[in-house]
Amino acid sequence: MRPAYKLREAPRQVQGASPQVLAEVLATEVNLAVYERQLSVEVEQFVRQLLALGQPLAESLSIDWIEDVPPAAVRNLAGGYQYLPGHAAFLADINWLLSAYACLLGAKRIGLRLRMLEQAMCPRFHVDHVPLRLITSYAGAGSQWLREDAMSRASLADAAPQHVSEIEQVAVGAVALVKGEKWFGNEGRGLIHRSPPLPSGQRRLLLTLDWLA
Repeated sequence: MRPAYKLREAPRQVQGASPQVLAEVLATEVNLAVYERQLSVEVEQFVRQLLALGQPLAESLSIDWIEDVPPAAVRNLAGGYQYLPGHAAFLADINWLLSAYACLLGAKRIGLRLRMLEQAMCPRFHVDHVPLRLITSYAGAGSQWLREDAMSRASLADAAPQHVSEIEQVAVGAVALVKGEKWFGNEGRGLIHRSPPLPSGQRRLLLTLDWLA
């Protein structure tokens, strides 16, 4: 008699209004967890004024995380704009995200990128070849993603334009944990997503965190 094999559950996505929803990404079958939050008034004020300046912003850090000790390197993020109201609240929010991400994964080193974008960084649907990436848009459109049956994974290698219906989108300010192909046991199941198209004249302030060690 042949042994009975249990079919793997299709990847699924979870969303919620509590930060506890982020921990659900650790479940084998979950490849996206979204914390649907609202940015504070102070953070929104800072971001609004930052966008109004029309200046470029592209910063990257490799952060050695020590529990409960905010990394000094974060204090210098967007350092040229410390005079703007809400700058301290903006950094406090990033520190909170770092702490939550490090605590969830037991991460000791985290890669941080903060960028002001004027066009889609990754306009084609794709999967990330990383374990788990945190993505949040402080301004502009949020990342777009697909449920498992919305598009064949074989089509990701197609050079032709990809037209897909039923595109989902993360809200501005929401925190998304996106599971990639390098998460153990998630091979062939990374979340299919892309950067959103940006209308002419619109800018996007994007923060990403990556688990380096």
